Amino acid sequence: MKIDVILGLQWGDEGKGKIVDVLSPAYDVIARFQGGPNAGHTLEFNNIKHVLHNIPSGIFRENTLNIIGNGVVLDPVIFKKEVDKLAGMGVDITRNLVISRKAHLILPSHRILDAASEKAKGQGKIGSTLKGIGPTYMDKTGRNGLRVGDIETGFQDKYKALKEKHKNLLKIYDFEYNIEEAETDWFEGIETLKKFKFIDSEHVVNNFLKEGKKILAEGAQGTMLDIDFGSYPFVTSSNTICAGVCTGLGNPPSSIGEVLGIFKAYCTRVGSGPFPTELLDETGENLRNLGHEFGSTTGRPRRCGWIDLVALKYSIMLNGVTQLIMTKADVLDTFDTIRVATAYQCGDKIFTDFPYEIDDNTKPIYTDLPGWKTDLTSIREQKQFPEALKKYILFLEKELGVPVTYVSVGPDRVQIINTK
Repeated sequence: MKIDVILGLQWGDEGKGKIVDVLSPAYDVIARFQGGPNAGHTLEFNNIKHVLHNIPSGIFRENTLNIIGNGVVLDPVIFKKEVDKLAGMGVDITRNLVISRKAHLILPSHRILDAASEKAKGQGKIGSTLKGIGPTYMDKTGRNGLRVGDIETGFQDKYKALKEKHKNLLKIYDFEYNIEEAETDWFEGIETLKKFKFIDSEHVVNNFLKEGKKILAEGAQGTMLDIDFGSYPFVTSSNTICAGVCTGLGNPPSSIGEVLGIFKAYCTRVGSGPFPTELLDETGENLRNLGHEFGSTTGRPRRCGWIDLVALKYSIMLNGVTQLIMTKADVLDTFDTIRVATAYQCGDKIFTDFPYEIDDNTKPIYTDLPGWKTDLTSIREQKQFPEALKKYILFLEKELGVPVTYVSVGPDRVQIINTK
């Protein structure tokens, strides 16, 4: 049996949570493999919207086991809030959620370091969500981190040592803080974590594969935010690409099966960083309002623009994508013309491969396609698609070389159309 992978191909916010929720009945296990509470995976069903940050998106399926993998960084405060909110809805997730002992913990001092560092950057800030993600991964790679498994032995001493290290680091910043004030909620979160089963997830995942169980690995953020291959330095602190599954769960590369890449029918980005197809005009504002493009984690308005096939081809190559899933097609329902960036121009040079760096001088070259001018939200079968939408999908498939197997036409579970 293989591990299928679902991940974002743009700058995050592609709709991964919803798609995982829809696909999860076909899987025995859903496993998050990287990132932390900077992720905001939105699911909507029965007229209720759910936003998950730490918890995998298969949690509402009772017969599906959910794993928080070793590649994830976990905030006990946010985790407790998620657990309490679900418990208030009658959902007891202690039965179908387990946590890797090797997942790293986000401390209150990590969040303070994140805020202090971002403030010190001034105009050069990267647009951090200020969740402490970067400093936690820095401690992980610096071999100073505190892990979930540490809760089981010598925890207080390890916590105090890391907190003191952070206090010394904070001396270089002109930044007021109170770590102790945040510790009450944090230690309450630790008590909540203790209610869950801690596992050696690399053994569990590989044993599941031997037993023939179907596993879906769920990514957070998007490919263009990958620490190695994204638009550096305006990236996240983990490997968001398919290779991150192996290091984030402990499975071999040979165990990877289908790779499902999710992309919006247009592009968005939160925070700073290059964005060649960004629209700073009325069209961009229309996309933001029609798509309700405000961050599910930060609430910040997302930057909006036309779809970028240069970046998308790059993401498909990096991930070995075998199937494409297009979300938010309905957001483009009212546009007369839909633009698709098929190349970049910088000075007198034309790029069709994603370059080492992109900046404000990188201009998109567009192909214009007719809009479908049809309300897609009530459509439930591919045969109901308007001709212009069919042509749009065919154009993308030809350019990208990968089939589009699902199209989302609205936020609810029932608004996902299988196209193959």
